[in-house]
Amino acid sequence: MRFPFYSCALILTTTLVIFSLLSLSLGAMPLPADESLLSVVDYFSGSQYSQLLTYQEAIIVELRLPRLLLAIAVGAILAQCGAVMQGLFRNPLADPGIIGVSAGAAIGAVIAIAFFPNEMKIWAVPLLAFLGGLVSTLLVYALAQSKQGTSILVLLLAGIAISSFAGAGIGFMSYFTDDQKLRELSLWQMGSLNGANDTNLILAFITLAILSYCFRRKSTALNALLLGEAEARHLGIAVEKLKLELIILTAIGVGIAVSAAGVIGFVGLVIPHFIRIISGPNHHSLLPLSALCGALLLVIGDLSARLLVQPAELPVGLVTALLGAPFFILLLIQQRKHIL
Repeated sequence: MRFPFYSCALILTTTLVIFSLLSLSLGAMPLPADESLLSVVDYFSGSQYSQLLTYQEAIIVELRLPRLLLAIAVGAILAQCGAVMQGLFRNPLADPGIIGVSAGAAIGAVIAIAFFPNEMKIWAVPLLAFLGGLVSTLLVYALAQSKQGTSILVLLLAGIAISSFAGAGIGFMSYFTDDQKLRELSLWQMGSLNGANDTNLILAFITLAILSYCFRRKSTALNALLLGEAEARHLGIAVEKLKLELIILTAIGVGIAVSAAGVIGFVGLVIPHFIRIISGPNHHSLLPLSALCGALLLVIGDLSARLLVQPAELPVGLVTALLGAPFFILLLIQQRKHIL
């Protein structure tokens, strides 16, 4: 059963607001939800409505609020990039993590983290993550192309090869780093929102705004591409130009997301497929709903990561992997006749 766009948007937005409030108030130190919200209002307005103590307000606005905002931005970016990749390759198995884009971005970011001085990491990590994601995307796409179109089997195998190569490269670089950077790299590879700061937040939200606008403009072309490349060309779509533009935009999005939060898998795989089930394949609704649902999933994942083993916390990438891996197996079983 499919639901209208506005109904889905209202439900997802309401649920996102509820879990955002829970994310602000719950943790190793539970705080009242209303006072937590007032602390955020005080922070942005300069007022003093909240009755929380100074250190409690600091927990809200300096720790939990940045994590929440980064989870929203990164989740929305990854979900939209996943929806675009699946539309581009016309297969629900396509995902930035599965086909090696995230791994390429990761090895670029690891190079910056391991070998660049701290004062250069602000620009080096996102730049190298973008370049790594772009190179891996173009390589996978080139290997999967043939006269008959895009081979999904080759696409998946190329993604596995890229991910394996990236994993070996990351392991090689980790071997030669000191203990402090090694721990930083290990936590980063598992996906973490601990790096939420003003720079990452500004970069993530600017990227989200640009990608949302650009992807929205390509929605009609993506819908046409679902009919097949030949049919899209007959409809006046410059297919090769469209592919190149979407690949570059996806590499930018994944690169920024990986540089800000590490490797967080399966968001781009699970969310678009779920939205297609409840709302349909039209990219005009699929993309914004995927953004909302991706943000919601990562907010829930971060909240779960902080609550399950408190006062310690799990890397959020482990939580999304636990959710996404079984879903991917079910999807593979469903799609195996089309792959083989």
